[in-house]
Amino acid sequence: MSAEIKRIAVLTSGGDSPGMNACIRAVVRAGIYYKCEMWGVVRGYDGLINGDFKKMDLRSVSNIIHRGGTILKSARSMEFKTDEGMEKAFQNLKERGIQALVTIGGDGTFKGAYYFSKKYDIAVMGIPGTIDNDLYGTDFTIGYDTATNTVVECIDKIRDTADAHNRLFFVEVMGRDAGFIAMNAGIAAGCEDILIPESRTSIDELVATLKKGRANKKSSGIVIVAEGDEEGGAIEVARKVKEQFDGYEMKVAILGHIQRGGNPSCFDRVLASRLGVASVEGLLEGKSKMMVGIVHNKIVYTPLTQATKQNPELDPDLQRIARIISI
Repeated sequence: MSAEIKRIAVLTSGGDSPGMNACIRAVVRAGIYYKCEMWGVVRGYDGLINGDFKKMDLRSVSNIIHRGGTILKSARSMEFKTDEGMEKAFQNLKERGIQALVTIGGDGTFKGAYYFSKKYDIAVMGIPGTIDNDLYGTDFTIGYDTATNTVVECIDKIRDTADAHNRLFFVEVMGRDAGFIAMNAGIAAGCEDILIPESRTSIDELVATLKKGRANKKSSGIVIVAEGDEEGGAIEVARKVKEQFDGYEMKVAILGHIQRGGNPSCFDRVLASRLGVASVEGLLEGKSKMMVGIVHNKIVYTPLTQATKQNPELDPDLQRIARIISI
């Protein structure tokens, strides 16, 4: 491993996701294990610009592995997209002798890290922290498993009410550009149909499915809708369905930011720990402008430009399975 990097900073940026704290903990403790001085940046790139740094030791990350959110806070920074903002950020790192930066976040976080590293002599490593699971170069992103389980738990509760009142619920979940949460939660919760950004929505086909279910004596139903669905979300889908079908009383539930909160699952805690350690080891091996991920249960490093420009594919077999078992 290279002896050049002795000071590393870590930040979280963009939307929070369960497991970010577990990842911060792993990054800090791995850095200390390898004899590095560790720093935390508060409020992402905004804190990088404003000099909001704090030195991290072993006790700085005690008792956080189970907590949702991020102890380093998060923010979106428009100023970081400017040359002036990046210059301020670089000078703040330079003043503290920090040679490498670990960024935990999603697409926007990685694009900022890439251009910052390209402009200045700072090594960067990205860790995928987003509930949408929409980054190329990793099978799973930190927070995705927890968010999906949260959705399933919510739908299970909604189904009790749907069944008690013979209602059809349209449940909207996060996933502006990717339907991973919707598809997997929809199968796990036994939903009647699943609408995702990756597939064209046909209201006629959806209505036909609901009518068939009603003919098969279904007394209630759940349709899960990713927020990025082309019809404009659950409210609009429900309105269009109601114009053609009145077999149920219809309700809409938008889960929103509840999907981002809560204690991370065991899976997310382990994933965050593995990726956190691998990020530090990658930097010390001389890697930079990379995202650390996990593919087929093995640690891999993917160039940040590739991780943000290519979208992972949703397994088409899941759609086939969903159709078969929803009858």
